[in-house]
Amino acid sequence: MSNGHATPLISATGTRDGRGSSGPAAELEWSRSGAILTRRRRHLVLFGLVAASIVVTVLCSSFGAAVLSGSDWLTALRELITPEHGDRAGTAGVILFQLRIPRVLMGFLVGGALASVGVTLQALLRNALADPYVLGVSSGAALGAAIAMLLGIGATSVLLPVLPLWGFAGGLIALALIYRMARSHGRLPIHSLLLAGVILNSILTAMIMFITSIMDPARSAGLMAWLMGSLTAPGWIGLIGIALYVMAGTMCLLYYAPVLNVLTQGEDTARSLGIDTERTKKRLYALTALLTGAVVSVSGMIGFVGMVIPHAVRIAIGSDHRVLMPASALVGGIFLVVSDTIARTAFAPAEIPVGIVTALAGGPFFLYLLLWRKDRMV
Repeated sequence: MSNGHATPLISATGTRDGRGSSGPAAELEWSRSGAILTRRRRHLVLFGLVAASIVVTVLCSSFGAAVLSGSDWLTALRELITPEHGDRAGTAGVILFQLRIPRVLMGFLVGGALASVGVTLQALLRNALADPYVLGVSSGAALGAAIAMLLGIGATSVLLPVLPLWGFAGGLIALALIYRMARSHGRLPIHSLLLAGVILNSILTAMIMFITSIMDPARSAGLMAWLMGSLTAPGWIGLIGIALYVMAGTMCLLYYAPVLNVLTQGEDTARSLGIDTERTKKRLYALTALLTGAVVSVSGMIGFVGMVIPHAVRIAIGSDHRVLMPASALVGGIFLVVSDTIARTAFAPAEIPVGIVTALAGGPFFLYLLLWRKDRMV
């Protein structure tokens, strides 16, 4: 199956002897320019990104209206472990454990989820411009969440876990409409895909604006601020709830990483290896809609993370989705946390929506892909 391009060397069990049966957990070796991505290199890449994530968490949690030093961190940790004043925490402890660390963790969850969704959509559609924001999936999820807010769902901690399900439904419907609108003779032309995304985005945005206009002014202002992107964590309980959605969805996507390696080579190749392509695509589309709906329901529409990060990571480490998926999730989390830190410190004490920062970073990259690298896109 060697044709001079990136070629999956696959056997039924992931070994090279061809024994066993094929399945979504089948191991693949992904070769690019003759170099096989080894297990040692995968581990080194992921270990380095985990270490970078820890460093970014500490640094970004230290910056804000009040800059925290190393001694402030030590004091806050000491008060957390051995509180000397009962339940009361010092100023540094309140800032860290009630404000900044939950916000940083929310950034990692949202950025990692959006990047994982971007990796999956780009593999399924075989298009480097596939992204939940560009395709209108984020708008569909936002509409679902906005309808739920209009009905009063999510206004209390009891109903808050239900909100991502409304976002999931909206994102899934939007993704199905995009697929139906853009598909032509069994293919998804890039310009049809983008045009369908623009059209659907416009319609869904108009519907969101209608919902905003019929809300009372106080709730309307909050909804508008949320739509532009916000990483304000809804408390530790809400954060844990979103983490469960994101971790479950991301692990399911990672389970299908070997299959994504095959699907990027074409559906005929996948079918010849015993993969039920239609069932697999439906499952993956549902998972991407679930993840998008979960994060959009709490963070609003944050654009371009799902397009910029997977493409940049793919250039750096190759196209093996077994490492591309977790690496993109980690880099996406780092990117969004850094963007949010810029958003809340660049014009302090004023705070700008993080969606503006990601759009300013991702917009030029989108044009670069569309205008100068379209020959590299399927």
